[in-house]
Amino acid sequence: MAKPKVATASLAGCFGCHMSILDIDERILQLIDLVDFNKSPIDDIKEFTDRCAVGLIEGGCCNEENVRVLRDFRKHCDVLIAVGECSMMGGLPAMRNAVPLKECLHEAYLGGPTVYNPTKIIPGDKELPLLLDKVYPIQSVVKVDYFLPGCPPPADTIWQALVALLNNKPLELPYELIKYD
Repeated sequence: MAKPKVATASLAGCFGCHMSILDIDERILQLIDLVDFNKSPIDDIKEFTDRCAVGLIEGGCCNEENVRVLRDFRKHCDVLIAVGECSMMGGLPAMRNAVPLKECLHEAYLGGPTVYNPTKIIPGDKELPLLLDKVYPIQSVVKVDYFLPGCPPPADTIWQALVALLNNKPLELPYELIKYD
């Protein structure tokens, strides 16, 4: 029987949630016995090749490419999990939400104290994804089935969530795995 497929992606974030996935240590070998990774930086598969049982998304949406990737995940994954603070609330990338985009670009490319830009051009090449007016949590763009809080969520939280879902059991995480006090 074919193993269920899992996909992962990082949008606007730091990749810390993927590091937490890898931090399940020797259980990664058990995970490989349980699932096949489809589209994921874990196995470097760039595009979906099949339907996936579970999609794990870290990071928020800050540009049109993030939105495209997120919608593609929703289309190809039976269950979509928002992993970490950035996916759920925008995280550190959302700090720019308090400043108009035009001012952010000016500071980054023209007026910042360490900027050297003799051309005085703000990049606008058609190859660059269009920036959104702000950073959005992923549930603002697509339906999310589960949320795993944390920055990043502990490896044990991700492990228990995946194992429960892959075994068709309810996702019930004990308080110890989701508390931050």
